[in-house]
Amino acid sequence: MWSKHPKALPFLFLSEMWERFGYYLMIGIFTLYLKDVEAGFAMTEKEASDLYGTFIALVFLTPFIGGLVADRYLGYRKSIVFGGILMGIGYFMMGIHNITSLYIAMTFVIVGNGFFKPNISTLLGSFYSKEEYKDKKDEGYNIFYMGINVGAFICNFFGAALQILLGWQWAFMAAGVGMFIGVAIFLLGTKHYVGYDQKKGVQEGDMPFYKIVLFILLPSVVFGVIGWLLKGVASDANPNCSIFGSDSTDAFVFACIPVVFFYASLYFKAKVEDKRPIGALLAIFGVVILFWAVFKLNGSALTTWADRYTDREVSGTTGAVFSGLKLAKEVEFKKDSVEVYDEQFRLQKENGVVKKEVNYPLYFRNVSDDKKPPEGTKVSLWATNLSQSINPGWVIILTPLVVAFFTFLRSRKKEPSTPTKIAFGLLISALSVLVMIAAVNMGGNGAEKVSVWWLVANYGIITIGELFLSPMGLSVVSKLSPTNITSLMMGGWFLSTSIGNKLSGVLASMWDTYEDKTDFFWVNFSLLMFATILMFVLVKQLNKVMKEKGIN
Repeated sequence: MWSKHPKALPFLFLSEMWERFGYYLMIGIFTLYLKDVEAGFAMTEKEASDLYGTFIALVFLTPFIGGLVADRYLGYRKSIVFGGILMGIGYFMMGIHNITSLYIAMTFVIVGNGFFKPNISTLLGSFYSKEEYKDKKDEGYNIFYMGINVGAFICNFFGAALQILLGWQWAFMAAGVGMFIGVAIFLLGTKHYVGYDQKKGVQEGDMPFYKIVLFILLPSVVFGVIGWLLKGVASDANPNCSIFGSDSTDAFVFACIPVVFFYASLYFKAKVEDKRPIGALLAIFGVVILFWAVFKLNGSALTTWADRYTDREVSGTTGAVFSGLKLAKEVEFKKDSVEVYDEQFRLQKENGVVKKEVNYPLYFRNVSDDKKPPEGTKVSLWATNLSQSINPGWVIILTPLVVAFFTFLRSRKKEPSTPTKIAFGLLISALSVLVMIAAVNMGGNGAEKVSVWWLVANYGIITIGELFLSPMGLSVVSKLSPTNITSLMMGGWFLSTSIGNKLSGVLASMWDTYEDKTDFFWVNFSLLMFATILMFVLVKQLNKVMKEKGIN
């Protein structure tokens, strides 16, 4: 597999694998940690989802500035190492049970990812500019993407075992160790980056950095503050008068305005030969926002689904194995606790509010009477964050098949263009939501728990869509971007991811407001179908631009 690709690929593959090990281990336990009333911060579903959405949005917003600094001043290698070290420190700090330390740790991860993420992806693309590797770029990004998901798959087992055995702080420390391993592996491959890590400096027509600070970053801060302070109309559902659901969401939306304006200005100020490629990329960025809005529910709403509505009981040999590996914890069934919880939950819903409470939600709340164990019986439940390994597990299984499928089509000269792949990726992703609609119906809208195979099926289908879209997005940015702003445009891809992530947090924060959970998933399906239709409308024009550039 490696012999047909640049020698740097294995080092970048392993660096990204360990970086994603740390990131997804942290993300897999993040909302569970926030909602834990004993060792966490006892947040409600809405509070945890809102903070989660803001966090992952900012994590993917900073690549805008990280890509720009790498392009002009630091180069890829220094930016990647600096970003990785910051993220590692941030993960270690998350284990400190203090809200101030948590926010400082999140800031380290946000800034660190801004320097790491866009530049390692762009560095990879630069190796495929050689004629001998040019037609292997999509395949190279698929292999690279599989590395991301190997790390994302294995990390949750470590996270679950360490959390059950030693506590949350040890799980976060494992994320930090993984990040530092990734940095060490990247440094070992330094000799292979020679000639590809040149900082480009400020090119003719580029906006000076001081102007970026004055006209983009500073306005973003000002707009964010305005968004935080500006109030809308109060209502029972919106007691704090926020415009978009919460103060943090208002601040984020307003802060994005100057950055979005900056990317639009790149199009209007571009050279004639660069105008159409930049326009094509901006169109793709806009469409994929809706994909990320639904896809990133895996760390919020779908984790809640796994926690509250999925049958996680393991017994017999499986239970013994899971318990032995510390991947499951024992829970005692107390009928009185369930009845008290049900009554509290009913009264809270009647009053239009869901409060913080101990052991919320109780696992046995929606287990049918015939499946409830005898009073005082202890049962083993696999750790909720293990559900986060289903998606990367599918990626590992399906990536070779998808690569082989496109290789077969390429050999017959029938391989679809990159924009066409993205369009079909959106369509397939929309179909995955129908699985969750069926799961809700099978469980009587939460009245009973359903099999984990519903989650497995949902993740399996959306993973196919992801493989058609996400690595192709990274590839098309490196193909279409003008040479002097490649990392900056890669930052634009992550900006669209950022906005989608925040929208995902907004969607997840409304989970408890949907009496019928099928309505929640129908909204997600509609968003993806809208994006699909829009992308298919754009495909013809995008393919034309690709052809003009002499690429597929």
